[in-house]
Amino acid sequence: MIAVVTGASRGAGKGIALALAEAGATVYVTGRTAEDGESDLPGSLATTVREIDERGGRGVAAVCDHGDDEQVAALFDRVKIEQGRLDVLVNNAFAIPDGITAKKPFWEKGLRQQLPLDVGLRSSYVASFYAAPLLLDGGRLVVNTSSFGGTCYMHGPAYGAVKAGVDKMAHDMAEDFKPYGVAVISLWMGLLRTERTAPLFANAAGSRYEGLMATSESAEFPGRVIAALAAAPNRMDYTGRVHVNAELAAELGVLDIDGKQPASHRANLGNPPTYSPAVVY
Repeated sequence: MIAVVTGASRGAGKGIALALAEAGATVYVTGRTAEDGESDLPGSLATTVREIDERGGRGVAAVCDHGDDEQVAALFDRVKIEQGRLDVLVNNAFAIPDGITAKKPFWEKGLRQQLPLDVGLRSSYVASFYAAPLLLDGGRLVVNTSSFGGTCYMHGPAYGAVKAGVDKMAHDMAEDFKPYGVAVISLWMGLLRTERTAPLFANAAGSRYEGLMATSESAEFPGRVIAALAAAPNRMDYTGRVHVNAELAAELGVLDIDGKQPASHRANLGNPPTYSPAVVY
């Protein structure tokens, strides 16, 4: 299996890459942090690649700013030259502006809150555009990582617009990919235990995150689900839809790294959208 996971220096992207590595994949991981110490947060492409190799996969670091279309095009040119095909694309790159979780109206949080509209929404389209020719011959799966913020208020209007956008993008791209047997889904992840959320968990007592701690998921949990779906012979049954990661995991028989079956947040945060079956060219 040949995979590209964008935004994999740390967090969900790294977790997804490691889970794919356990399935024996060659995983190209992208990000802007090449080596440890280049970011205020722990993690780097070098560390992710080393851990991919330790898990039994093959990691390939690809330093890439997903706000630069030329760099993205060069990434997929490299995959074409080195592999000749692509089986799995995970669109996970996401620019997280400072203060995104501040409990303020959007006009008091600064204009930088719209950064994910570029690296988050637009970048998912651009990566899919350049990946598409490599997916047409035997490709398996495209996944847009998303969240319940696609339908509920979460972190403000820019964040919500990005999540709602990548959800709808997956639905529409699925229509174009359908004749080629490539499934496209959007995956609503839960609250993940990552380098960025570690301070939230450390100081959760008495905060609005306290109740979510018990239902948190590892950063590898979405990757386990993605690996299972990529290997499923009936993966096209899932295409064009938004899936809650915990629910899809239960359906596919996937457990988190602690052996537990995380619960869905649907009851508290809402349902995935349902789209019209109409097709208009």
